Amino acid sequence: MFNGFPKEGLEFLNKIIINNSKEWLDANREEYERVIVAPNKAYVEEMGDHLQILVPTINAIPNTNKSLFRIYRDARFHLADPIKTRIGIIFWQGSGHRMQSSSFYMHYDPQEVFVATGIRNFKPTLLKTYREYIQNKERRTELHSILKKLKTKGYMLPEPKYKRMPRECKAEDSNSYLYLMGAIYAYTTFTPDETFHSEEIIERNFKIYEDMFALQQWLYELTLHCDTEADIYR
Repeated sequence: MFNGFPKEGLEFLNKIIINNSKEWLDANREEYERVIVAPNKAYVEEMGDHLQILVPTINAIPNTNKSLFRIYRDARFHLADPIKTRIGIIFWQGSGHRMQSSSFYMHYDPQEVFVATGIRNFKPTLLKTYREYIQNKERRTELHSILKKLKTKGYMLPEPKYKRMPRECKAEDSNSYLYLMGAIYAYTTFTPDETFHSEEIIERNFKIYEDMFALQQWLYELTLHCDTEADIYR
């Protein structure tokens, strides 16, 4: 059963900061499995059951490279710090790659809990599809309305990634700022507190995901128009 994320888990992540090596993690594997892996898997199972209320086909798979992210960074670029000090968890809809699918997401470290819904980075194929998709005025207006409502509720949105209007898009279109986005998601943050360390974090996060459900569904409809598999290893 999920009883919250243990304080020992955050303490373990703090230890990684000063002991960032595969050798240290291997030597402390039992503690890692107990205070990080076990509660994360239990959270995925419990939150997955809740999210089925919103999305009956949600992917909630308590395995590494599924709903759980690898603890190791890409060694080619992180020789000095190969171990992550931030834990990520994702639930996604559809048969595509999880990172290019409409998702409910959370990551946490000793200082911050980040809860989001959407797609946090459009790779080239999905970006092209997105720009084509929102050339339809109704779709563009609907997305703008969803984002505006979320902002009114106090949720945060990413800034536009691009400065130049895409060649195929028109600056004079209503809500043309959407053409400049390189990702679409909404998020909130909070510090790890007693709720985070208890089963009540399920209800808190579910309420956030429920608030953001219209955005999740809009993006899911977008992904149905796109085959992103070619982009995954770019």
